[in-house]
Amino acid sequence: MLETLYIHAFTHHNLDVNQIGLLHIDAADQDKRLGSAKLHFGFKEMMFLSTCNRVEFTIVSDQNITTKELLAVLYPELSAENQKVLCDKSEVFNEARAVKHALSVASSIDSMIVGEREIITQVRSAYETSRSHGLTGDFIRLLTRKVIETAKKVYTETNIAKKPVSVVSLAYHKLKSLSISLDARILIVGAGLTNTTMCKFLKKHGYSNFVVFNRSVDNANKLSIDIGGEAFALTELKNYRGGFDVLLTCTGADKHIIDVNIYQALLNGDKERKTIIDIAIPSDIDPNVIDSFETNYVSIDYLQKISDDNLKIRGEEVRQVEKFLEQALIAFTQLTKERNVELAMKEVPEQIKEIRRTAVSEVFKSDIENMDAETREVFDKVLGYVEKKYISGPMKLAKEIILKNNA
Repeated sequence: MLETLYIHAFTHHNLDVNQIGLLHIDAADQDKRLGSAKLHFGFKEMMFLSTCNRVEFTIVSDQNITTKELLAVLYPELSAENQKVLCDKSEVFNEARAVKHALSVASSIDSMIVGEREIITQVRSAYETSRSHGLTGDFIRLLTRKVIETAKKVYTETNIAKKPVSVVSLAYHKLKSLSISLDARILIVGAGLTNTTMCKFLKKHGYSNFVVFNRSVDNANKLSIDIGGEAFALTELKNYRGGFDVLLTCTGADKHIIDVNIYQALLNGDKERKTIIDIAIPSDIDPNVIDSFETNYVSIDYLQKISDDNLKIRGEEVRQVEKFLEQALIAFTQLTKERNVELAMKEVPEQIKEIRRTAVSEVFKSDIENMDAETREVFDKVLGYVEKKYISGPMKLAKEIILKNNA
């Protein structure tokens, strides 16, 4: 069965996020579009995985179609230029290489950030969605089960995911190490993607006292609604007197936006040491602020250094993960061989049952009718025992012989 497995992958290794985004299919459209493609090509099974940095099609088919053929049917709206780029930059995996790739993806060693556990949830969700649309079958079910099982083992028995590497995770861990209380007043400057992610992360972990400042008041309002805080225009920052314990800043400004005067005004006479997390490039905080006031200052450079160190540790764990994947590949290959035997012999039990039915109702009908009740009961028990043994014994022996020959 492995020879019928193909994976067409479009990933961050060769394409940027916008190019990969061309292949995203809305959940509402997946049933129709993917179902039509499966029918068009006569695929036995199909699964669609879409994340922010990869789109993959897992296909079980007797024919090896090209990526160009696949895209032409699934994405007729693509321009010839985009189709060519996507085809040139795609990767196609087959047989054991496809299984190894699927294992690598779910175990995160093929991810943009090695060790990020979110991918295992995305793979499981992709399977469940494809299954609900009637796209998958027995083979992808077995493959996904082995992939998820292996990924769980990787995350629990190695340190691949133990050291955080994302800026958001590292910044949170820093706050935790500083024993910042959950009721701390958090002043947020900037409502872009990084700060939005950071704030939602903080809210998820119990922080609740937020005030947001941003150039676009609409974006500030949107973020404040999501996290349950207040929103103001960035121009009002110098006039804010509500106090703060943590200053989280990340804007797209090309120069420092918080100087000594603004910081002094924000303190409003407070003498306590404050925590500043500045994850903007370039820095939002004027260096004179750090020189002039007692702060716990966390810069993007500091977080990036920790991230790089942790990535090295994760890189060292990849070798251990590779061993797990090799073991899983061997186990899955054996599983598919056993499953092939089961499928090939699935009619044997029914044939034996049919032989019993014919013997009882036709061949030996008159003899059985002349039996007394006690003899008939014993006869039925013997017949049932023989039937059971003829189903299990020879099937087990045949499976062992076939697998031995295959080996």
